[in-house]
Amino acid sequence: MSSIEEIGGALEPAGGGEEQPVQVPESLPVLPLRDIVIYPFMIVPLFVSRERSIRAVDEALGENRMILLVSQRDLDKEEPAAEDLYTVGTVAVIMRMLKLPDGRTRILVQGLTRARLESVEEAVGYLRARVAVVQEQHAPERSLEVEALVRNVRGSMEKAANLGKNISPEVMAIVANLDEPGRLADLAASNLELKVEDAQSVLDIADTTARLRRVNDLLNKEIEVLTVQQEINTQARADIDRSQREFYLRQQLKAIQSELGEGNELAEEIAQFREKIEASKMPKPAEEEALRQLKKLERMHPDAAETATLRNWLEIMTDLPWSKASVDNLDLAKAEQILNDDHYGLEKVKERIVEALAVRKLKEKPKGSILCLVGPPGVGKTSLGRSIARALDRKFVRLSLGGLHDEAEIRGHRRTYVGAMPGRIIQALQQAGTNNPLIMLDEIDKVGADFRGDPSSALLEVLDPEQNNSFRDNYLGVTFDLSNVMFMTTANVLDTVQPALKDRMEVIRLAGYTEEEKIEIARPRAASPKGMRRSCTSRRRTCTNFWECRRSRRTRC
Repeated sequence: MSSIEEIGGALEPAGGGEEQPVQVPESLPVLPLRDIVIYPFMIVPLFVSRERSIRAVDEALGENRMILLVSQRDLDKEEPAAEDLYTVGTVAVIMRMLKLPDGRTRILVQGLTRARLESVEEAVGYLRARVAVVQEQHAPERSLEVEALVRNVRGSMEKAANLGKNISPEVMAIVANLDEPGRLADLAASNLELKVEDAQSVLDIADTTARLRRVNDLLNKEIEVLTVQQEINTQARADIDRSQREFYLRQQLKAIQSELGEGNELAEEIAQFREKIEASKMPKPAEEEALRQLKKLERMHPDAAETATLRNWLEIMTDLPWSKASVDNLDLAKAEQILNDDHYGLEKVKERIVEALAVRKLKEKPKGSILCLVGPPGVGKTSLGRSIARALDRKFVRLSLGGLHDEAEIRGHRRTYVGAMPGRIIQALQQAGTNNPLIMLDEIDKVGADFRGDPSSALLEVLDPEQNNSFRDNYLGVTFDLSNVMFMTTANVLDTVQPALKDRMEVIRLAGYTEEEKIEIARPRAASPKGMRRSCTSRRRTCTNFWECRRSRRTRC
């Protein structure tokens, strides 16, 4: 692909004297430029590789060495036409030309004056344009505005150089001694990293005061960018210096501990904790707190009293299933089969449980009521929860709340207490190993309250789907998401359950078994003949209680 490239450093003016009048022909060859704008009195080397551009250079060398340098609007266009070029360019003289072995041509050009394209025509293999020299519009006299703009541009150039802008000392010396506003504006613009559109906007302005004002605005924008860039570099350098200092001090600490024969086991344990924290994929606040406590442990003496407390806290934090979850099996037919295999009778209860699972199948996180199984002891309340967990392929954890009086059993103890430990909910999650087990809160009607708090009130947050996504255990000190946990409760009676807690639950009552049902439950599974099933008249599905119906002479379950 042919291209025109700028090489070398900063552009410099041809001289510092007064502008000499230039005799420009009416028609000149056109050299389109891709990504650069040339200003008058600037000397810049160019590589020319496009065939049409090489022919334009050859034509200029054959005439009067003058060529019109015009930037093209579309940088990717290989063969630009008249409408693809800007209307104002720079008449330049070719000072040197060198043919390279790869077919390209290297030229050294010096800008002479601004020129406007009157018309562009296609010559033999190159573009040729009729041009009109653009006369600069100077201020009538050196006004206060021009003087202020000149000083601002000089000060901005010096400030940009101090902020790290790559401006050569020679250019800065010329800027300090250059008084002509138009020349100063062109020199400053040529040393800025401007887009082609911005650089062309400076070239288009014939009024020297307006041009200087435009360059001053561009310089202020460049200084703002350089200031932010320097702040970023300073902050990055400070972070690197701090990290290097910490590394150096840590290496010294290891050497001292090695000489004293202590600290190696603690260092290995800290490294293991750091790996576990990264592997657990905690939420950002929890991870930051864990790393902060790990740094605190790292600075402690291995025999300090608080070291054991921090160790236990980090072990629990890294063992919790922050990102481990089991995949639900929402096959309702399988769930119904498991319930029928595990429990005799209880048709209405099973039907309501299957309906609850169907709602969960339609919506991943339903925010409905918690199922509460109420009935006398021994009717299968807890085993129903175990069967539901097996049907969903979830872990099952049973928490017995009978006789619970301390609120810390739910929310956990603060780490400042002796023998502090997390609450039963967090312990259940640690035992399950997943963040979405089925937790059965057994005997919820036997929860008490005394001077140590009211556990029933603490359970309100645990069972509320609008709050339990940010459950805070006092021992952990960070929030844990309980919204994925499926809670179920059991009770013998509802009279002692707190009314607010009762409102969050959907009660399913289980009656006691009759004598015949107890006999059927106690009967071995192999005693029931296989294949002896018939369709029940009350339900259009296969009935497994055929022999019971036959003995009682019933046709309805």
